[in-house]
Amino acid sequence: MIPVNPPPAALRIVAGIPARYGSSRFPGKPLALLAGRPLIEHVYRRVASVAEISEVVVATDDARIVAAVEAFGGQARLTSSAHRSGTDRLAEVFATVECDVVVNVQGDEPLLHPQAIRQALEPFWLDARLQVSTLKTRIRELGTLVSPHAVKVVTDGEGYAVNFSRRPFGLGPQDKPDPPVGPGMAVDLERVVYFKHLGLYAYRRAFLLEFAKWPPSPREEAEKLEQLRMLDHGVRVRVVETPHDSIGVDTPEDLARAEAALASERL
Repeated sequence: MIPVNPPPAALRIVAGIPARYGSSRFPGKPLALLAGRPLIEHVYRRVASVAEISEVVVATDDARIVAAVEAFGGQARLTSSAHRSGTDRLAEVFATVECDVVVNVQGDEPLLHPQAIRQALEPFWLDARLQVSTLKTRIRELGTLVSPHAVKVVTDGEGYAVNFSRRPFGLGPQDKPDPPVGPGMAVDLERVVYFKHLGLYAYRRAFLLEFAKWPPSPREEAEKLEQLRMLDHGVRVRVVETPHDSIGVDTPEDLARAEAALASERL
């Protein structure tokens, strides 16, 4: 078990789970059944198991998801269908929900480990100036390194993000240059350390509401990664390493993989 410090008693933490019905690759994904329960229920229960989180709310554009969440005893808010991203959807909800820190957990991460959520939160308990944190985990397979669906992250010596990209980085330990990486190339991932970004964020509530007002930056639009907007505005993003990888569900095939992982309890 990784030791995690207790939070300040006065810090109120609320989790938001953005969930959209109309996924282009998997319509109705939040309601797809995983081990007999809707996908969104698995996410909700994992987040709710974190003792430091006071409240969990699903932010969705569809009444069917609201009904499903309320059916298992969860809380959901219906939002505008015009939002560009889940972050914008959460900003609508948290404009009227009082808290200190908002945890943004993607609605397609049914196997996210509760300990990983706590690890993302811990920097807020230690640094009153911190505005946003996220997670990374070590890449151990070449397929993950070269996949554009797996976002890579490079951090500085203090653990703050330097860059995020869908492309493999030509960077190794301590940001020392390595040969470019591509399909078919041999890379010793025991020697050269690369990290995958896990798309969970924790924000100060005031920062989330302000961030949602900023227009997309050129790098964000090129990579389709909204976290680059933070870096382009000079925001220091704390990145915490976790051993707990996860399986995001983007397609029906991913759902089958998640089902197998859930059955074996191995990620």
